[in-house]
Amino acid sequence: MDFALTEEQQLIIKSTRDFVEHELYPHEQEIEQSGELRPELLRELKAKAIDAGLYAANMPVDVGGAGLDAVTWILYEKELGRASYVLHYTCVARPSNILLACEGGQRERYLLPAVRGERSECLGISEPGAGSDMRGMKTSAVQHGADFVINGTKHFISHADHADFVILFAVTGEEDGARGKRKLITAFLVDVGTPGFEIRPGYRNVSHRGYHNSILQFNDCRVPKSAVLGEVHRGFDVANTWLGATRLQVAANCLGRAERALDHAKQWAVDRVQFGQQIGKFQGVAFKLADMAMELRAAELLTLEAAWKLDRKIATDMDMAIAKLKATEMLAMVADEALQVHGGMGLMTEMPLERIWRDARIERIWDGTSEVQRHIISRALLRPLGG
Repeated sequence: MDFALTEEQQLIIKSTRDFVEHELYPHEQEIEQSGELRPELLRELKAKAIDAGLYAANMPVDVGGAGLDAVTWILYEKELGRASYVLHYTCVARPSNILLACEGGQRERYLLPAVRGERSECLGISEPGAGSDMRGMKTSAVQHGADFVINGTKHFISHADHADFVILFAVTGEEDGARGKRKLITAFLVDVGTPGFEIRPGYRNVSHRGYHNSILQFNDCRVPKSAVLGEVHRGFDVANTWLGATRLQVAANCLGRAERALDHAKQWAVDRVQFGQQIGKFQGVAFKLADMAMELRAAELLTLEAAWKLDRKIATDMDMAIAKLKATEMLAMVADEALQVHGGMGLMTEMPLERIWRDARIERIWDGTSEVQRHIISRALLRPLGG
């Protein structure tokens, strides 16, 4: 593996960081204080991101994206991750690559407008009784003639308050499996405003102010068969194409936030003087910085390795799980230690550390909990041995 960055990668890192620092950082305090992303600010920053060539950079060139390879995409995601979540994710959107499953008229109606920034999507998987266990979902789509009728509830749905349509997963049948009946899942594209489809406010949470989760309610919501994304009963194929890459995205964002926290801790260790010397000269502080840097480097290498494998089409679920698990747990440690280095000042809202500390908590839960990642890893280790 060549660890050297190309000139193009260095340019992408610099341009992305410049955008984050000059266009996103200035609005973080407003988001923290109001808990809202103003529509006019969203439009302004989205337009700037499009002009800068940073919007939808994860998508292939043939649909209007930047066509970044996986390693370069991760480097780009790391830089974006330094900023407040709602600012970088909503204003510099990276449409779900699940939309690459669009065919025919779906491309013009959903995929291409999403890449151009004209429409945005949310993903409807989680339910009150089904989170990581997708087969536990109860939302159903029953075929009636040429249509499907959808009933059920989704919750913890990110970005639904800004979305124009939802990529919805619903039960469309069942089949016999090794452990009895097994639900068959289908993916659908459902426009906001479709009769029988309602978006309601979700729950207040400690992480990522300005980001809102929502509840999606479907009551006899009728959609045509043309709304099926992929094939009927093959929703798992569509989901599995997306979930691994998204876990890498979470890992990369965590790297950027951890690096920002470490940068603050290093500067504070130099600037803060106690008992006649810089606190960084005390072993209790210096060793914290060393451990933070080591954990950050390890998480970064694991994430880049997974991206490198993804480029070569040899990445496994285990690779993605290891990267996500290590990066999210590393961020929790680095954020906490950076705050500790700052003492009481670290908890003050004048600095970004208390936000980074709060925001870190959700990363070990969404897109597959740490326990789910450990299950994926241990299963991959034991199955070849008959376990």
